Amino acid sequence: MQDRQDSLAARLMAGEHGAAAELVDKYYEQIYLFIRRLGHDCQISEDLTQETFFQAWHHIGQLRDDKALNAWLYRIAGNVSRHYWRKHMGSKAASIEKIDVPDRSKAQHDKIEYYEQLGHLKNAIERLPWKLRQTVVLHYLQHLSITKAAEAAGVREGTFKSRLNRALRILRKQVI
Repeated sequence: MQDRQDSLAARLMAGEHGAAAELVDKYYEQIYLFIRRLGHDCQISEDLTQETFFQAWHHIGQLRDDKALNAWLYRIAGNVSRHYWRKHMGSKAASIEKIDVPDRSKAQHDKIEYYEQLGHLKNAIERLPWKLRQTVVLHYLQHLSITKAAEAAGVREGTFKSRLNRALRILRKQVI
């Protein structure tokens, strides 16, 4: 699989249009969900996802390491999202969707309490500053390792861990 991804990056850098279509097919849903989880509504998320792929194609020559394609796309998506928020400062973040909910059989009362807590957590994540929200989304909702998430955010691992720690402290205070 890694060879296939490496060859995709090489084909993209060679300017092959079929590789661009393959890139979109392979990563569209991941990037869309990432942008959606950063708090954009559905239509804006679709537009920003398209902008991400446009930027990726336009700047493919800047991809330094073939193995970093995934993280590079997340970094572009994060930058596109951040640029949108700066441009539309008064906009309210949309509700975070698709936080994975474990399928467990609990008593009805426990389920209600669980969903209330989940709702409080979603609201707390939406209120985080952008950099901290991005950190939580990359690591916990996109399921990237610390190393990959830090690379996607364009920061060092130590910085990423510090942001994650700060975000978790804020979330604990708001949810508990």
